[in-house]
Amino acid sequence: MPDRRLASLLAHPDFRAGARDMAQVSLGIAAWGLVTGVAMVKGGLSVPLALLMSFTVFAGSAQLAVVPLMAAGAPIWVVWATAFCVNLRFVIFSAQWRPYFMRFPLRSRLALGYLSGDLGYVLFMKRYATPPAPGEAPQGQVEYFCGSAIANYVAWQLPSVLGIVLADVVPTHWGLGFAGTLALLGLIYALVSDRATLLAAAVAGAAAIAAFALPFRLHIVVAIAAAVCVGLLIDGGGDAMRRVRAAFERAAPRRPRGACRETRGAA
Repeated sequence: MPDRRLASLLAHPDFRAGARDMAQVSLGIAAWGLVTGVAMVKGGLSVPLALLMSFTVFAGSAQLAVVPLMAAGAPIWVVWATAFCVNLRFVIFSAQWRPYFMRFPLRSRLALGYLSGDLGYVLFMKRYATPPAPGEAPQGQVEYFCGSAIANYVAWQLPSVLGIVLADVVPTHWGLGFAGTLALLGLIYALVSDRATLLAAAVAGAAAIAAFALPFRLHIVVAIAAAVCVGLLIDGGGDAMRRVRAAFERAAPRRPRGACRETRGAA
């Protein structure tokens, strides 16, 4: 029975469409995976530990953020907090996917969450911009997700494992780090879909530069916090701004009215 389900999934046209769409951007994913694999070993992790991290964490930005912290002997709470903050965007992704996948059991949704990725989110939301109506069970959405997610997983893990195993052989003058940076820039460009997102990205970049001198790469946490705050303010519109202003007014100490009159009289 599981074999039939797998064969049916692989043969589904939407599964193939998802894999095909992800294959178009797989070169950048592969470059970033190779960079991450090399960086983990160059950063001091053993090959078995780097392989374990690659298959269990499966989050390149978080892996690259915490490896220098682990090598520098940073406190474990700093490592966990950094990884948590870097991956906060997946909370937003999951909230967006909820209307599409909530009908599936928890075990299936956990598997989908493990396979989720940035580009997979972008491709899925472009193809299925309108969530299904309550009680509706549309066909093809989970198949498309699985096709793009599995293609993304293969395009990431194979170069990552190759970079881990051949980290001492890959020359540093190849400029793989720059290739990975280009891949991330392409990813960021794909995610910037409106002016609000562009503003949040600009604020995050400015905050990261301003806080770059902080230890343990805490400038990443500052940048994410700044972007989240800007996004919440924009999403909430004027109501959010009024709530923030009201919170500051409640927190500010109030002087008695008599004191104000006495001050004016003395003046």
